[in-house]
Amino acid sequence: MQAIHAGASSCPHCGFDLARSDERFSDFPRSCRLLEDRAGLIRSAERKRVMRLMSGFSARFPQLSFALHTGSGAGKDLREFGFWLINRASFEDLPEDRDASGLVLLAIDADAHMATLCWGYRIDGHLSESDTFQILSRAHAYWVEERYGEGVERVIEQLAFVLVRRSRKARRLERKGGGA
Repeated sequence: MQAIHAGASSCPHCGFDLARSDERFSDFPRSCRLLEDRAGLIRSAERKRVMRLMSGFSARFPQLSFALHTGSGAGKDLREFGFWLINRASFEDLPEDRDASGLVLLAIDADAHMATLCWGYRIDGHLSESDTFQILSRAHAYWVEERYGEGVERVIEQLAFVLVRRSRKARRLERKGGGA
């Protein structure tokens, strides 16, 4: 993760360009729901449980929301697609008191055997790439067996665990006078 100037048109470190992503993903709708299962990976019986866990996550972390998008990226970079969704999509069911800066998005492309976890700016500095690996690793065995709903449950549970651990660490540092 690198800091870039807010007015920069692209990242000077990796070359990521949101305008280029707009072109790459122009065939994807910009309007979606927090649970957007375009690939049909979540069984109807699992859907209710996943939605309850997503709601529970938002209740536990009132400044954050969890979103799930499944579908084929048509050979496109899933991580870039997730970042594009957070920055460009309109989530119809995102509560009015929340915005995409507090969104954690799990994107799964089962055809490509890929998953990624992306998040809005409010969470920058609180999660790392190693956290992402740890969180997604909890779901891997379920996804290999095509038990996607259970895998999503593990992701939400592990994400909450990591965020609570980070919060406690930040509070300890504050009490010691070391800042966040």
